[in-house]
Amino acid sequence: MERRRTLLVDAFTDDPLAGNVAGVVPDAAGLSDDRMRRIAAELGASETAFLAPADGADHRIRYFTPTDEVDLCGHATVATYAALFADGTLDAGDHELRTNVGDLTITVTESGRVWMRQDTPTVDTVDVDADRLGAALGVDPAALRDVGADLPVAVASTGLPFLVVPVNFLERLGEADPNQQLVEQLSADFDVAGVYAFTFDTLDADSTLHGRAFAPAVGVPEDPVTGTASGAVAGYLRAVEAFDSEFPAELRLEQGHFLDRPGHVRVRIRRATSPAGSSATTRGSQTPTARTQTARTTTP
Repeated sequence: MERRRTLLVDAFTDDPLAGNVAGVVPDAAGLSDDRMRRIAAELGASETAFLAPADGADHRIRYFTPTDEVDLCGHATVATYAALFADGTLDAGDHELRTNVGDLTITVTESGRVWMRQDTPTVDTVDVDADRLGAALGVDPAALRDVGADLPVAVASTGLPFLVVPVNFLERLGEADPNQQLVEQLSADFDVAGVYAFTFDTLDADSTLHGRAFAPAVGVPEDPVTGTASGAVAGYLRAVEAFDSEFPAELRLEQGHFLDRPGHVRVRIRRATSPAGSSATTRGSQTPTARTQTARTTTP
């Protein structure tokens, strides 16, 4: 019987049992899709990362929720590299990672912090009735209309698309009680992984915004802290010119507090001479907490 080392790692936090837990399988070479799905379901994290060798890149990674494969996952990427650095498997520096959406640069600092370079942000505003959004999210539609004139609803992506929905106040966002079937239908209609609702009304004074992410279409009713959505919403904020002054050099996004898994994501948007040169970079935890398990497999 073959054994595979598996980890559960808390990303986007420096504290145990906070942030977003990810499954990590450091050596997934030879595992079939079905076996990876079954391991992800057994670990029970919102996403599990499976790492393998790759030609032309340092590693190949795939991500599975307990029910589906997803093309990209920020917190599982951060968790993977933070854990491998912590146990001495890889060194600080730049690492090329092959994903389903292309090759990404992952930078690990000497202190163990992980930066994930994401793809060029794309942002497309969409017309969605506030009543429909309110019914799906379990939010008073007035809390959506209140900001709709200045901040539109949009589909934003840096590799994994989300429907970005602004909400007026943190209290309203905290009261959200989504109808998962309606959120899943929204996701299907707009071809997105899920819905990311946010407000500029934050718990921490130095945070840019507070977000919540709902992705039942890929088996995640609510994600505690979402790296890919954080990069997407940062691109959205730049595209809609959300700030009266100069765009911040670094954004600090808080998430997970309403699930008792508080975490923070730092995002930098770097623009070259044209929007096509833009990139979103997210940073995760310095000292991940990891729990080691073993998955037993009888066949690939």
